[in-house]
Amino acid sequence: MKTKLNLLASASLFTLCLGTVLPATAQTAPAPATEDEDPILRAETVVVQGEITYRNRSEETVQTLEYGQDYFQRFEPLTAGDALKRVPSVTFLSDVIESDGARLRGLDPGYTQILINGEKVPGSSADRSFFLDRIPAELIDRVEIVRSSSARRSGDALAGTLNIILRDGYELDGGYVRAGGLYFDDGEFKESLGAVYGGAVGPGRLIIGGNLQGRYNPKIKKSLRYGDSPENNPTYRVDDFDNREDQTDTRDGTDYSFNAEYGVETANGLDMTFSGFYVKTDRTEDERSFEYDDPTAITGPVRTTTPGNLLTDNANVAKIDQENYSLRAVFDQEWSAGTTKFKVGLANFEEDVYETEDEIDFDRAAPRYTGDLTTTALTDEETSVELSHKFDVGTGALEFGLSYQDKSRDTEILTQRNRFNIATTVRDGWNQFTDNPESERTPWTNLLPEAGGLNTLGEERLDGFVVLDGETGRFSWETGLRYETTDVSITDLTVAAADQNKSTDYAFFLPSAHIKFDVTEADRLSASVARTVRRPNFDFISPALLEAELGDNDLLGNPDLEPESAWGLDVGYERRLGKAGVAGINVFYRDVSDLIEVANTGVEGSEGPGTFVLQPQNTGDGAVYGIELDLSTPLTMFGLPNTGVFANYSWLDSDIDDTFGSRRFNDQSEFVYNLGFIHDLVELDAAFGVTYRKQGDAFGRIVGEEIVTSYGADLEVFVEKRLGEKFTIRAVGSNLLNGSKDEAFNKFATIQDQIDRSFDEYELESEEAGPVFQVMARYAF
Repeated sequence: MKTKLNLLASASLFTLCLGTVLPATAQTAPAPATEDEDPILRAETVVVQGEITYRNRSEETVQTLEYGQDYFQRFEPLTAGDALKRVPSVTFLSDVIESDGARLRGLDPGYTQILINGEKVPGSSADRSFFLDRIPAELIDRVEIVRSSSARRSGDALAGTLNIILRDGYELDGGYVRAGGLYFDDGEFKESLGAVYGGAVGPGRLIIGGNLQGRYNPKIKKSLRYGDSPENNPTYRVDDFDNREDQTDTRDGTDYSFNAEYGVETANGLDMTFSGFYVKTDRTEDERSFEYDDPTAITGPVRTTTPGNLLTDNANVAKIDQENYSLRAVFDQEWSAGTTKFKVGLANFEEDVYETEDEIDFDRAAPRYTGDLTTTALTDEETSVELSHKFDVGTGALEFGLSYQDKSRDTEILTQRNRFNIATTVRDGWNQFTDNPESERTPWTNLLPEAGGLNTLGEERLDGFVVLDGETGRFSWETGLRYETTDVSITDLTVAAADQNKSTDYAFFLPSAHIKFDVTEADRLSASVARTVRRPNFDFISPALLEAELGDNDLLGNPDLEPESAWGLDVGYERRLGKAGVAGINVFYRDVSDLIEVANTGVEGSEGPGTFVLQPQNTGDGAVYGIELDLSTPLTMFGLPNTGVFANYSWLDSDIDDTFGSRRFNDQSEFVYNLGFIHDLVELDAAFGVTYRKQGDAFGRIVGEEIVTSYGADLEVFVEKRLGEKFTIRAVGSNLLNGSKDEAFNKFATIQDQIDRSFDEYELESEEAGPVFQVMARYAF
């Protein structure tokens, strides 16, 4: 720790001294924005949009799609995830009307790098991903989809990067307040409040914002389970019916968020920026499930004198408290030898979960109660430091730098199960619609760590990079090399003492090259080649053994896992349409090596013959490829300058071989597309718009289970009225098609059963949520 503090202090002192001991390039106060700089906007221009906003045409050499906040705002997304449903190649595998783990190009969230203001942030997921529903949409200035990887950034971007840029003090002058609410189809109402202010304070500029957002998601689920599948028996619905489960699933909570940034531009060329954001979530997830022995009947349990259909009654409640914050300081010094930049950041995520599950099994001679309590305490913290320098070289520029990151992740998962028979008189008087299994609960007195649930993980990274870029006429280019080193240690207190402490290390050279050629003022070609990595999931490197985790097979962690790596190619063409429109097509390919897949160790499992100990291992290769189309333009050519259309389509595919044959990367959707329009009624100071989204089926296969996931379409509509120059009110309807998520599960007890297609269970599950209506008003001051 002392070495890290010395490094931080030395680098800070070095940077701050540059402005006083070296010749300055600027001797006057900052001038107003030039044509190459973003202007400072008045708050009323943010609140009252006088024209339709389209996708920005990014001038970055690395292929980047840029969408300003105005592109999303009229449909009033609640979170960054909701906003990104309208952009190319972003899919989700969330519950209906939720958008949490972004799957760029359909791949698992761990393949997508999520950045806030260009910096990584920790999250709760074991695959290192960050859920985008943690970021209120109101904080966003713009979103960048970076299709390839640059040596300037961490190489954890196999699928690409989503960079969420928050508003800063040099983009807003004045403030506005937002107030409104959301109405759900079950009668629930949730409030939405926020305020933002930006302006000059002292020698610099400040922006500050706060939001309170009620969150609610009521869903209805139904599952039908069978002993065989249509693969083996076309009449399985009649011959092999086992049970039906009816479930209500309600997510109810509140998000509180705050962000601030203060920037100072000095006369001697030193620019300083201090920023931070904070998000807190209080959430309750309440599931109530009833299993019946009939496809349609809903009577209670079997009683002494009356037959019934209820098999089990289950109540599952999780109370979740999450907090995350990020603090960052950036010092940028221009001097005669170039520009030196120093960045230091601290990011923290904490989660506490208290989850109970109470169940009564009536399908027994004596009814049995089972109660489970699981408590989770997770803290993930990252400290980062980066020092870089850039100077001109001929017609280009050379930049080099060194970055350090220290990550610590502490996990404590404790659990207890109480199980006992209850009196038959309870069954005889039970009414599942008025009674609750919680009534039979006994005290929790002996919480113990679950396997793999008491561990500390440390990860230190030291990365160096060099980038050479330049521009000659219509041609611009960037080439770079990044060298990443990683030291990982894990201590798991749930395993034998000899295996509790494990460590490993690895290093990668990650070259990249990008070109951009403006064929004409309207036409542009671009191409990128880059190598990227994906580090192993945290739960995969734990040395713990989880019994009967995959079907009847055990899962043993592997601390010696190496990261996956990939060579990627992106080739794109983009055309400017008139003054504001843009259309593009991109083809991408990823050649993935050292894939992490669950493999059979050959050791017999805890459930006896026919079962095995499985372990994640680096096995084989894979490929990911696809085509991405996008269009964003006014219809001026058709005499409709006040009508804008938006469309994108992504065809996604991949190939990988596992124990059972060839398949896609798990849960990659076959396609995703968006269609929409906005029409401004100029004379009425009003507007309206529609957007429609559809995501293709996804297939996933692991040992013991195969899942096909299908989503229904999503339709959103807004109507807007502008009152004067400072007030706007919008009404938005979302999920107007009663969005549904349908899943088909093939379940198997052993590996051989899965090969032979001998089903342990076949399940059809469907969940549905109704429409959501919101009214939102903004007033600028």
